[in-house]
Amino acid sequence: MAKKKALKLGRGLGALISEMEEAYENNLSDNSELVVEIDIDLIKPNPLQPRRFFNENSIVELSNSIKEYGILQPILVYEENNEYFLIAGERRLRASKLANLSSIKAIVIDIKPEKLREMALIENIQREDLNPIDLALSYESLIKDYDITQDELANRLQKSRTQITNTIALLRLPDDVQNMLIEGRISQGHAKILVNLNAKDLKIALDSIIGQKLSVRESENLVKKIKTKPNKANHIETNKRFNDELVKLLKCFKNINIDSRITNNYLTLKFDSKEKVNKLIKILDNFNDL
Repeated sequence: MAKKKALKLGRGLGALISEMEEAYENNLSDNSELVVEIDIDLIKPNPLQPRRFFNENSIVELSNSIKEYGILQPILVYEENNEYFLIAGERRLRASKLANLSSIKAIVIDIKPEKLREMALIENIQREDLNPIDLALSYESLIKDYDITQDELANRLQKSRTQITNTIALLRLPDDVQNMLIEGRISQGHAKILVNLNAKDLKIALDSIIGQKLSVRESENLVKKIKTKPNKANHIETNKRFNDELVKLLKCFKNINIDSRITNNYLTLKFDSKEKVNKLIKILDNFNDL
């Protein structure tokens, strides 16, 4: 029977984070009594794994490393009815299977089933290879699960509030754009720029970023131009209001028998008496009230 590391979970996110760190500290060397070899076929995946995407190329690279150097950091599992369920280390497990290993180094711990998801979230967040969308989903899940604010999450994870906010904001992107980010077709810097664009402007910007292979800075300049470009619909509405006012003004001129015409945006008036000039002045003074 594999030896188990007892973690007293259930005391909130702060305790969970520190216990995850404890499980990986100092005692994970090959000589640690906590590390055991487990038949790789006996390990079942974590059904609550929050991570959606695994880069196949990085799995192959990790597999090659494992073939040459072995597993340097054990996976975490829990035992139930003589079966083992993965808590953390799915990339290492997948890579070990690809390397055709028959067993894998692991630490077996006692854990309450309801804490499996939280532990997987924390383990994912601590991994540098996690893609931005899965990271954003992990942040969002922890905020909901623990009913905390982004500020509180930032403090407990020792990350900046800005980093938390900007990452979660990526979830506002359409699914197809999120998939491009996951697949590495655009960077997180590019995605951040696209977050607040409407659907039409986003498509224009995205096509340009991908088609012209724009840098983040070039993309920022492009988006600024898109945002400051006059809105055609607003321009049409402005012209309509101008024409309506102009028709009203010309009607006034006609009522006092003033010869008036518009040529190439120039208004020409002809007066044959001072009386008509005075009438026009009064009309213009009261024009907004007409």
